[in-house]
Amino acid sequence: MTYLIIGTLIIGVIAYLYTNSKKTNNNPEVENNLTEKSQPRTEFDHSLNDSLTYSEKLNKTKELYPFAKWRENFFEYQMEQYTEENCNEAKGIFDNLIFKLITLGENGNKNEKEKYFEIAINSLNKLNEKDEGIIETGEREDLCELIDQITLASGLKPKDYADGEGIADLWREW
Repeated sequence: MTYLIIGTLIIGVIAYLYTNSKKTNNNPEVENNLTEKSQPRTEFDHSLNDSLTYSEKLNKTKELYPFAKWRENFFEYQMEQYTEENCNEAKGIFDNLIFKLITLGENGNKNEKEKYFEIAINSLNKLNEKDEGIIETGEREDLCELIDQITLASGLKPKDYADGEGIADLWREW
């Protein structure tokens, strides 16, 4: 009888662990974002980042940079707008945004953080004007996702902006 009880408990624990290991994220905000949008997102697991510092979280968002993929399109599909210069300029905009957010600090003024996002998004608008077509549908999705992740890493919530569409939608023209 004791073996039966222990066996049942072990099976229960294994089932519990298996079920919970299937969850990709224990962060309710991110899970809500996943269910709100019909397609999977490419974000990193924020629940694993709880031990990271503010600057580490922001620097980790660089893993989501799409610019190498854009460069591949230049070569693979002869998409001339994805020159090294254009991709480096887009990367520089985000590097600068992340640098400014880190410099401001985790407890920095919310309005200043928002101002840095506005500057970055307006810079992307100018890049898109300079070489129209650099930000098309797929690139727009890449950039909005990246901006949402940087927003989260900076301590802001994308759902608090533009009726839940994210901070980029306040200023973007692409």
